[in-house]
Amino acid sequence: MNRDRVLSGMQASGKLHLGNLVGALRNWVSLQDRYECYYFVADWHALTTGYANSCAIKESTKDLLINFIAAGLDPQKCTIFVQSMVPQHAELHLLLSMITPVGWLERVPTYKEKQEQLQDRDLSTYGFLGYPVLQTADIIIYRAKYVPVGIDQMPHLEISREIARRFNHLYGEVFPEPEGLLTKFPKVPGLDGRKMSKSYDNAVYLSDEPSVVEQKIRTMMTDPARKRRTDKGDPELSPVFHLHKIFSSHEEQQEITEGCKSAGIGCIDCKKILIKNLFAYLEPIWAKRAELNNKPEIISDIIAGGNKKAAHEAEQTLMLVRSAMGLG
Repeated sequence: MNRDRVLSGMQASGKLHLGNLVGALRNWVSLQDRYECYYFVADWHALTTGYANSCAIKESTKDLLINFIAAGLDPQKCTIFVQSMVPQHAELHLLLSMITPVGWLERVPTYKEKQEQLQDRDLSTYGFLGYPVLQTADIIIYRAKYVPVGIDQMPHLEISREIARRFNHLYGEVFPEPEGLLTKFPKVPGLDGRKMSKSYDNAVYLSDEPSVVEQKIRTMMTDPARKRRTDKGDPELSPVFHLHKIFSSHEEQQEITEGCKSAGIGCIDCKKILIKNLFAYLEPIWAKRAELNNKPEIISDIIAGGNKKAAHEAEQTLMLVRSAMGLG
């Protein structure tokens, strides 16, 4: 059965956390039943900001692959691969870099934003500036119709559409312009109330031991107005309650809302309910992670098959590209 193709990837820049799971990976799992999905670990992309510590990328790649499978990605339903194991990405990236105006890259929203956020790193490199070109190659080499994104990420996808459009204008229709598959990503707060992020050191990682997860939730920030057990609070001001919205039932959320506003329950009671529900959600993932860590050949076999299939599809596209450009 012919199905529309979806392409997405995650950068190998650290361990996977709850925000990644809820914001992207859980959606990937649901998409694999409806589309022909290609999912990959973007290890080359990690070099754009982490080139000075490239040794860490291999471990991050392993962690992502384990979590992909543990969270429910099924190699019988989707293709899972590693970017650097499909060298055709690099060839298409090179060819696209020849036709992409520098001005397009300089106006990508994240170009200056990340430079400001990561001032401890030298990002005055072509790799960082040319990140969108490699990203475009990743997408269009599989002639993907859809890329799952949030509404705020649509401008990032637009440059890939522009590059594909420019190629088609110069050399003939080869690439479909990738479309955003709009996805509503729930807000996942970190331990300090900010967005959960590796760079903020406020994350709950899927590789954390249960005892570590429990300790992190117990010390998590709540409504700052509740200094004593008898103080009334507003659950909407508590990052803990925003995690309840993801992991707790509607009835439990109502109970917590009423108890918080009336001081009928304390913050420790609120966190105990969250820990219970979070454990129920994570325990199957922890169990699968343990199995995969004990049998690394499972991951090796899955990735070998995924890399081979991805390379075959990528080469079919490159044959069209070379022919269109009069190369080879």
